[in-house]
Amino acid sequence: MGVEDGFFDLGGHSLLATRLVSRVRSVLGVELPIRALFENPTVAALDRVLDEAARARTALVPVPRPETVPLSFGQRRLWFLERFEGAGGNVSLAVRLSGALDAQALRLALGDVVARHEALRTVFPDDDGIPHQRVLDFWVPGLGIVDVTESGIESAVQDFGSLPVDLAVDPPLRARVLRLGERDHVLLVVLHHIAADGWSLAPLARDLSAAYTARAAGGVPEWEPLPVQFADYTLWQREVLGDETEPESPIARQLSYWYEALAELPDEIELPADRPRPQLPGYRGGSVEFGFDAALHGELTALAKEANVSLFMVLQAGLAALLTRLGAGTDIPLGTPVAGRTDEALDDLIGFFVNTLVLRTDTSGDPTFRELLDRVRDTDLAAYAHQDVPFERLVEVLNPPRSLARHPLFQVMLALQNTPDGTLRLPGLDVTPLPPAPADAKFDLGIELVERQDGAGGPGGIQGLAHYSADRFDHGTVQALMDRFGRWLASAVAAPDTRIGAFDVLSTDERDTVLHRWNATDHALPAGTLPDLFEAQAARTPDATAVVAATGQELDYAELNRRANRLARLLIEYGARPETLVAVAVPRSVEWLVALLAVSKAGAGYLPVDPGQPAQRIAHVLGDAGPVLVLTSGDDPRVPAGEAYRTLPIAEGERLCAGYDATDPTDAERGAALRPEHPAYVIYTSGSTGLPKGVLITHASIGNLAAVHIDRLGIDADSRVLQAVSTTFDPSVADTVMALLAGAALVLADPERHVVGDQLAEAISTHGVTHLQLAAPVLATIPEAGLDTLRCVVTGGEACSAELVARWARGGRKVVNAYGPTEMTVATTMTEPLTGDTTPPIGRAVWNTRVYVLDGALGLVAPGVAGELYVSGVGLARGYVGRAGLTGSRFVADPYGPAGSRMYRTGDVVRLLADGQVEFVGRADDQVKIRGFRVEPGEVSAVVAGCAGVAQAAVVV
Repeated sequence: MGVEDGFFDLGGHSLLATRLVSRVRSVLGVELPIRALFENPTVAALDRVLDEAARARTALVPVPRPETVPLSFGQRRLWFLERFEGAGGNVSLAVRLSGALDAQALRLALGDVVARHEALRTVFPDDDGIPHQRVLDFWVPGLGIVDVTESGIESAVQDFGSLPVDLAVDPPLRARVLRLGERDHVLLVVLHHIAADGWSLAPLARDLSAAYTARAAGGVPEWEPLPVQFADYTLWQREVLGDETEPESPIARQLSYWYEALAELPDEIELPADRPRPQLPGYRGGSVEFGFDAALHGELTALAKEANVSLFMVLQAGLAALLTRLGAGTDIPLGTPVAGRTDEALDDLIGFFVNTLVLRTDTSGDPTFRELLDRVRDTDLAAYAHQDVPFERLVEVLNPPRSLARHPLFQVMLALQNTPDGTLRLPGLDVTPLPPAPADAKFDLGIELVERQDGAGGPGGIQGLAHYSADRFDHGTVQALMDRFGRWLASAVAAPDTRIGAFDVLSTDERDTVLHRWNATDHALPAGTLPDLFEAQAARTPDATAVVAATGQELDYAELNRRANRLARLLIEYGARPETLVAVAVPRSVEWLVALLAVSKAGAGYLPVDPGQPAQRIAHVLGDAGPVLVLTSGDDPRVPAGEAYRTLPIAEGERLCAGYDATDPTDAERGAALRPEHPAYVIYTSGSTGLPKGVLITHASIGNLAAVHIDRLGIDADSRVLQAVSTTFDPSVADTVMALLAGAALVLADPERHVVGDQLAEAISTHGVTHLQLAAPVLATIPEAGLDTLRCVVTGGEACSAELVARWARGGRKVVNAYGPTEMTVATTMTEPLTGDTTPPIGRAVWNTRVYVLDGALGLVAPGVAGELYVSGVGLARGYVGRAGLTGSRFVADPYGPAGSRMYRTGDVVRLLADGQVEFVGRADDQVKIRGFRVEPGEVSAVVAGCAGVAQAAVVV
C-alpha cells in the first residue's frame, strides 16, 4: 500500500474507517475525526492533518471494579425488554457438523470460551429494580445431546432458541447438539443479546475453533489474555462519555448534536404497505432474498469512488430517494447498525457493543442523485462522529411520541454487513452454517446487504435479505419493492446527474398494467342526449310504471313523457334553450321529476335547488348560476325573487301548459340543435373546501352513467329504484337515469318523512324497492331485517366499514361501493359485489373512464403507493360555472390520454391495490379532516348550507 493509495479505493468502508480511527488513537495518541479520513483518504493527505488533531481520549484498559458494576447503556434497554416484555432477543450460531464429533472436547472447549469471556458468565440481578452485572467466578455450560430426525431440525432449532431465560440467575449462553446419526450432528449455540452482538460471532467462532482443536488433541488452548473484559468497557463508557448534566461533557455535546439533527423528525414515514399499522404489533416476520449482480455492484462502487462516498452511502441515498418516490415524503430517517467498537481493545471481545444510528436523509427540492450523495455524506459523517450516544439513551432523552405499534425514531433499517468472518473451523469435521431461523419483526422493513468478491477480489455482487413485518407487508409486496430497489439503483448510477423525480419507479410491465390494462374501459354506447334516451325508452315501454311517489301517485312512461313535453314547451317560451339553465326548486315529487325532464327536453341545463336548504345557500346558487327561470313549489320564502331570472310555481306552469302539444319537442322548437356537448345539469358542491361551486355536466356523459349502473347493478324492467338522497346531491341524477333509461320504476321517498332509520325502511318495504344508493352513515341507520325485495345496495360518498357491508350482504344482497367526485358525473369507480371480509376499496374505473394515481410531478406512482387521484374520460365535467380560472387549474391536460384530452385533479389521496382496485386514503390538501374541516369565518354560512342535505348532520363552528 503506497502513500498515495486511497483508503476507499482499496476497499475501505465506514466500519473499517472506524477501526482505522481507533488504531490512530491508540498508536499515535490523537483523535482523528472520520470526516478527516473521507476528506483525506490517502496516507500522504492524512499525515498532513494529524498535527491538527486533538489529543486522544482516555484509553480503554482494565480498571479496579466497584462492588456493583452497572450495565452498559445498551444493556439497560435489553434488560428492560427482557424483564417486562420477554423480548430481549438472541444471537445464535447454528452449524451442521459432518464427521467424527468429539463431544467431550466440545464441552471442554465451550468451558474454555466461557472462561475467556466474562460476558458469557455474567448474570444480571437487580436491587429494587436497578440491575447490575455479577460475573460468576466459574461456570461451565451444559451440552445436551438430543436425537432428532432430518425433518425435525427446524423445529428443534426454533424451540431451543425460544427457551425462556431468567437473566438474574441464568448465564446468557446455552448450547445443544442435535444428533442425526453417528457422523451427522447440528451444533446450536445461543447467546442472549445482553451479552453478545452480531460482531461477537466472529470471536466466538474463532475462540471455539481454537479451543476445540486444542482439546481434541488432548491439550488446552493457548491464547493471549484479552486486553479488557466487558465490565471494563462498561466503566470506561461512563468515564469517557461523562455526565449529561455537564454541558461540556462528551455525552452532553453529542446529545446536543442529536437534539438538533433529529429536531421535528417525522413520527413515522408512509411506506407502501399492504395493511395499516395495528395498534398492537404481532411481531410476525418474513424475509425476502434478493441481490444485485456483479455489474451493478461494480457500477455502484465506481460511483462511490467518483463521488467520494462509501458504497453504503450510495445504497442509502438510493433507498431514501426510492422511498420518497414511493410516498414516504422528503424527510427519510433510516436506522443503521454500527459496531460500537470504537476502541481496538474491543475487537476480539464478546459483548453487546452494537449501536444504532439514525441517518436522516433530506430528499427535498428534487436534487440530482449526485447532489443527494453529497447530502448523505455530510449527514452520515456527522452521525459517525457522534455515535457514542447509545440509541436507547437517545430515545429516552429525545422522548419521541411513543407507540407500541412502531419502532421509535425510524421504521426502516439498512445495513451493509462488514462483520469479520464468523466461520467455525473444527478439525475432522465439515462445518456448514444453517439458514438463520425466522426472526421477530423489530421494524417495518429491515434490509441487510453483504458484498461478495469475484476471483480477482473485485465486485462480485451484493447479496440482500429483506426482513419485513407481516403485520404490514405481504411477501410479494416486499419482493416487488426489492426488485424496484435494484432497478432504481441501476438508473441512478447510469445517470447520477438526473433529478430523482425523473427516474421511473415502474417497470415496463408495471407501467403498461397501471396505464393501459387497468384503464382498458372502452365500451360502445348508444349516442344521444337525455331527452333522446328517455323518449326512446318511453316509446319502448309506454305502459310500464315510470314513477311511484310516497303519496301513492304513479305515472307510466307515456304519461310522464307527455306531461314533461307540455311543460317543456312552456319553458321554451320562458327562454329555456341550449346553453341556458333552469333551476328546479321543487321538493322530491312527481312534479319535481316532470320538471327535471321538461328542462332537459327544452334544451336547458337542469339546476337542482333544494328548497329545504338555508336561504343563504339558495341565494348564492341562483346568483352564481344565473338561470333564466326558477321553478318553485309555490310560496317557499327561502327561494328569493331575482332581477336576472323569473320564477314560476310548478303548479301554475302545469296549468298554463295543459293544452300544449304533448309530442316530443324538436330542435326547431328549441331554436337550436341540442347536442351532447350542451349542459345536461349543474350540481353545486357542498362548499366543504370553500364557497359552493357549480359543476357543469354535459349530455355526453348521461348515457354512460345510466349504462354503467344498469349493467353493474342489474337493473331491469322489474326493478324499483329508490330516490332518497337530496336532489342537490348528484347521486339523485344517477338514481333517476338508471331507472328511467332501463324501463324500471323510480320510487320517490318523502323528503320530509323518509329520511333515515325506520321511516326509510318503511318506504323500501311499502314500495317493494329493489335498488337503492345511500351514503354509509344513512345506510347504517336502517334496519335491514325484513326488506326482502331489496336486491342491491350501493354506498359511496363516505367511508364504508366492512361490518356495514357484511350486515347488508346477508341473504345474498349485492353490495357495491362507488366513488365519484361531482366533477366526474357521479360514478368514477365501482367495486364488484362485496362480502364484508375487509374494509372495502372504492373499486375500478367504470366504462369509458380512466383513473391515474400520480405524484406531485404528475408521474405515475407504483401500486401500493399513495398518490393523488386524477380522473379522465367521457364523464368529465365541462368545468365550473363562471369560473374559468378555477376550471383551468383543476381540469388539466391529460398527459396519458388521447391528444387534447383533459383530466380532473380530485384532491383525494388513494393507492392502487395489487388487483387494480383503488383504495381511498385521505385528502391531498389536508383541508378535510376526520369528521370535520377547516373554514374561514366568511365561509361558515356556506358550509352550514352545504351540510343541510346530510342526514343526522351536526355542524359545529
